[in-house]
Amino acid sequence: MNTLRFITAGNVDDGKSTLIGRLLYDSDSIHTDQLGVLKKQTKQEGVDIDLSLITDGLRAEREQGITIDVAYKYFSTKKRKFIIADAPGHEQYTRNMITGASNSDLIIILVDARKGITEQTKRHASIGSLMGIKKAIIAINKIDLLNYSETIFNQIKADFETIKSELNFNEIHYIPVSALVGDNIVTKSENTAWYEGKALLETLESIELETTEDLASRFQVQWVIRPKDEANHDYRGYAGLVLSGSYKVGDTAIILPANIATKIVKIEKNLESIQVAKAGDNVVLHFENNIDISRGDTVVLYHQLPIESTQINSWVSWLDNTPLQLGKTYLLQHRFKNVRVKIQEVNQKWNINDWEFTNETEIKLNDIAQISLRTNQPLFYDAFDKNPKSGNAILIDETSNNTVGALMFL
Repeated sequence: MNTLRFITAGNVDDGKSTLIGRLLYDSDSIHTDQLGVLKKQTKQEGVDIDLSLITDGLRAEREQGITIDVAYKYFSTKKRKFIIADAPGHEQYTRNMITGASNSDLIIILVDARKGITEQTKRHASIGSLMGIKKAIIAINKIDLLNYSETIFNQIKADFETIKSELNFNEIHYIPVSALVGDNIVTKSENTAWYEGKALLETLESIELETTEDLASRFQVQWVIRPKDEANHDYRGYAGLVLSGSYKVGDTAIILPANIATKIVKIEKNLESIQVAKAGDNVVLHFENNIDISRGDTVVLYHQLPIESTQINSWVSWLDNTPLQLGKTYLLQHRFKNVRVKIQEVNQKWNINDWEFTNETEIKLNDIAQISLRTNQPLFYDAFDKNPKSGNAILIDETSNNTVGALMFL
């Protein structure tokens, strides 16, 4: 049973938390004891359970009426497991949405049927597309308040179709829903007899995931295992996660940065020998030659070499209250590889709301820009749009030790 990770996004008060609550409630994914607590916390007259409370993690957030952080919820059906990231709708929480979108396979964009496509709709779609999400569901919510109008649904669908050429989605589904009432959330609604598609849950269950096994093989050493005891005197293994692609016994591998070729002679998983390691597997690789390999070194296949450079162009989403400083040395962490970098130039800043680039060089909290970096030693990576598993990194301020930027390599 595979897992679908998805993020919900939309304008404030468009009903994201209610939609997730309805999805969990109607699919019987809420524990009985939790239902009891939610009933006590519900203050609305005539409402048995305020479904929006299910994803709001902190009392202070509920008092403000907004979801501030990224709330994760887990549930499953007979067909699939799900991980939901509920990100804030406010512009000042762009970094939270990027955090949630970075590991998502799909984005659900809520559109208030009364308001149609707004600037925030475009912003959320743009961020999802920037983060490499290829599949989207446009959930046209509160359709019940417009008497389940097919005309309104078709108009909003047509409006989004006019902007999708600016995005990188390769699959888009449009669903008329009412999160509050439950129309087309878990089962098809009789109120939208004109709608020929699937309900939201069935759509989520049937979405085909793009596998990282088809990408170039990437493995970064997390730990060098040398027991040096009597039972394992000659044992030398290299543990880590297969980020993408696959490795099999007998493959010719290149160890970077040493640029030395060797053969994989053994692969271990859960203390047992296997012939093939696939994306997502935590394994220990053994090589034919005794090579000086350290934490952070990269193992690739000889015919799938990554980019090697000290000069990097990248998207950056700025995560810190202190603005980006040109010429300052930061620490770039690429999985288990750390290098020092200087930000040489801000090439262009992205005004997401207006869908345009500007020449501004001041990059502050929640800003997104394209920048040029120079590292103090070669970095081995892929372009984010080719292989997001090895095409991303974070920037760390060495003074404060804060994570200040999320990078998507160009």
